[in-house]
Amino acid sequence: MTDLATLPEPATVPGPLPGPRRRGPGRFLGRVPYVVIGIYLLVALVGPLLIDYDPVRTPLEDRLLAPGSTTADGGTAWLGTDDLGRDILAQIVYGARTSVLIGAATVGVATVVGVALGAVAGFVRGWLDAVLARIFDVLLAFPAILLAIVIAGAFDRSVLLVVVALSATAWISFARVTRSVALSLRERAWVDAARVLGVPGRSILLRHVLPFTAGPIVALATLEFALVVLAEAGLSFLGIGLPTSTVSWGQTIANGKTYLETAWWISTLPGIALSLLIINVGILGDQLTARYGRGRRVS
Repeated sequence: MTDLATLPEPATVPGPLPGPRRRGPGRFLGRVPYVVIGIYLLVALVGPLLIDYDPVRTPLEDRLLAPGSTTADGGTAWLGTDDLGRDILAQIVYGARTSVLIGAATVGVATVVGVALGAVAGFVRGWLDAVLARIFDVLLAFPAILLAIVIAGAFDRSVLLVVVALSATAWISFARVTRSVALSLRERAWVDAARVLGVPGRSILLRHVLPFTAGPIVALATLEFALVVLAEAGLSFLGIGLPTSTVSWGQTIANGKTYLETAWWISTLPGIALSLLIINVGILGDQLTARYGRGRRVS
């Protein structure tokens, strides 16, 4: 009789057969952020091509029209008009493009700068790591929105200035996450083996360290995008963000704050659009953090 203890273990242990996919409400709700964000991206990309809008034009004969009213030229103001006769629907559509553009540009700049500095600081260590650590501490001592207000208020308003002002502190989060991952990987066996084989440090960093930061960085970028969109709206609401020729949800909300009782749609509808985007991006960021926040397994 064959001794079971002498038999080799199978290479793989087959698991249970895959069952039917779950179709409960949790699965449906988990896809809602993707759908909502996809709609916003579609509106931002295609909406301005379908809706003709001039932010400088002020048809005063159409001022403060309620949603669904007929304009002087025979059109329909589906979401009403503001105190200068500008269409609210068009402002929401063009504001979506502005928010997506600034959010993507700011997160892109912050990701490139933060990942590069964090990876080099954590992998190389030495004086560079010490200097960057002190810079992190100094910048973190100032509230991010306060520093953005100072930078935006010191120069003429423009889209580029808003991106620079918001990127001034956004890169720190990416640098800290990347640095922590690099610190945990620099002494790993495969990194030491690559050093022994004479692989250049730059190649080790690019091929054996940075790939492990992809998961946490994607999750962090999603959350930072929501914060950037909200910060841009705040700067525009205060009147120190984008120029008046560029449509922004923050500007539209600020324009209607004195008409909340008589023309509630001016501030309320763009505020709802902004809130829906922030909430769904935040939910998506939480989902990605739970799934990829710890990065790839390195043990």
